[in-house]
Amino acid sequence: MAERQHGVVSIRQLIGPLGYSQGAVSRATASGRLHRLYWGVYAVGHKQLSVHGHSLAAVLACGPDALLSHLSAAWLWGISNRGPAPFHVTGPVRRRPRLPVRIHHSQILEPADCAVVDGTPVTALPRTLLDVAATAPRRLERLLDLAEQRGLFDLCAIESLLARAGGHHGVGPLRRALRIYLPADLTFSGLERRFLAAVREAGLPSPSANVAVDGFMLDAYWPELRFAVELDVYETHGTHASFESDRLRQEELKLHGVEMIRITGPRFDADPDEVIDRLRRHLARRHRELSLAHPQSRSSFQPLSS
Repeated sequence: MAERQHGVVSIRQLIGPLGYSQGAVSRATASGRLHRLYWGVYAVGHKQLSVHGHSLAAVLACGPDALLSHLSAAWLWGISNRGPAPFHVTGPVRRRPRLPVRIHHSQILEPADCAVVDGTPVTALPRTLLDVAATAPRRLERLLDLAEQRGLFDLCAIESLLARAGGHHGVGPLRRALRIYLPADLTFSGLERRFLAAVREAGLPSPSANVAVDGFMLDAYWPELRFAVELDVYETHGTHASFESDRLRQEELKLHGVEMIRITGPRFDADPDEVIDRLRRHLARRHRELSLAHPQSRSSFQPLSS
């Protein structure tokens, strides 16, 4: 049993399936065959445990229905590079804190919220993400990205959990972080129409749409400024997070003298006013740069007010 459990056993296991008496446990402890880690949890033979052993010991110390959770669970799932300590454990019974274990109470832990990874009871990945969203929201984006990279991301399972999560403090942050993973509710042309309408409403000069420039099809192009906007939705390459953050590689167009920025559908939907404001500043900057570079030329492009 100790081999299967990373070198640790609980008093329930010793007295239950293994048939030890309380006296036998005491004698094994006195002789050094068992080493007490927590009340009712022992290392077998020695205390030189792996991190997995210490994690399981923390879970066993919190009762039979306890689960490794929060950032500790994220580590066990392989989506966090930080170690699991201090050990976060969630269970249905309120217990007093026992360092280095941080105990969380949850009255409702459905079977779908429970899993076993490397022999350790742990919150299922959706529940892990929900708990992290409540306690460490700044870590959430990275965890979601790693979960997707490792083939663990299941949007349906997360949405199912959110539907029954009630007032859990992680619901809001997790929903916001999931925005870039949701299926696009607009066709690509629909996104273009919304963008062009926002440009007109803001009083910006209208670009040419869907034009070929130097061999490239551009979604929106201001020819006087040699400036373009590419409107992106998630495609088949990369992960969603890298797609959102790493879209500024425009070497080929730059060689042709065309500057281009990318605007993603989720980013535009989240804050169209901010996107259009940044576009306004880009266009004004580009106009100034070209005016300084070619002062003798007379551009028909009207300066933009801030």
